[in-house]
Amino acid sequence: MIKSKLVARAAGACLTAVTAVGLLAAGTAHADTFVPLPGGEISQTLGDGTVVTVRLFGESATINPSLGSTPLHRNTWVSGTAEAVVTGQPLKLGKIRPGYVVGCQVNIGGGGVNSGAGYSSDWEGSRPNPSGSLGGNLSLGPGEAQQFFILDQERADPFGESVHNTFNPFRSGRGGVSWKNTTIALSGCAGYAQARAFVRVEVETEKATQDVTLWGQPFSLG
Repeated sequence: MIKSKLVARAAGACLTAVTAVGLLAAGTAHADTFVPLPGGEISQTLGDGTVVTVRLFGESATINPSLGSTPLHRNTWVSGTAEAVVTGQPLKLGKIRPGYVVGCQVNIGGGGVNSGAGYSSDWEGSRPNPSGSLGGNLSLGPGEAQQFFILDQERADPFGESVHNTFNPFRSGRGGVSWKNTTIALSGCAGYAQARAFVRVEVETEKATQDVTLWGQPFSLG
């Protein structure tokens, strides 16, 4: 059983996602591997002079190569912190949207990919497609890739219906999201698999609306 809890702090500008994972069955054959990751930083100046800086830090992955005692099942727990800083012009609204793209026998480190699996991007400099799923339970075959978002914030719309947001809003010029031991559960991939974090930040000022996306370093899922 997987249980997720989202905890907001700093007047909604920062949010922490914590995922608690049930105990593994006794006798798991392979030891977990902890992988520290470098994160990254990118700055972009918009047409009205607004400067958007996106950072990813404290990033890591803990890889269990075969949770289901078969190469077709792999579990990884990922952690990190994303931050966005907006300066130069008054901010009307910012949205910070972290997630991961996962590929099975696909190079997600660069070059063009159109996987047909809910993700289309050149992986560098392009924004993630909003057709991504919620949660990291994925089933992929060779040559497929898919993205998912870390956040799933449920709220009621003006008509009382439940809606889900994959972003954390901020208006103070600075916003952030942290996640701890969020699960990537991959099944169906018999070959090489890898994943890569992204942080998509949407910024709206009086004169400009633009997205800035930071990509993390790809890492192997075993």
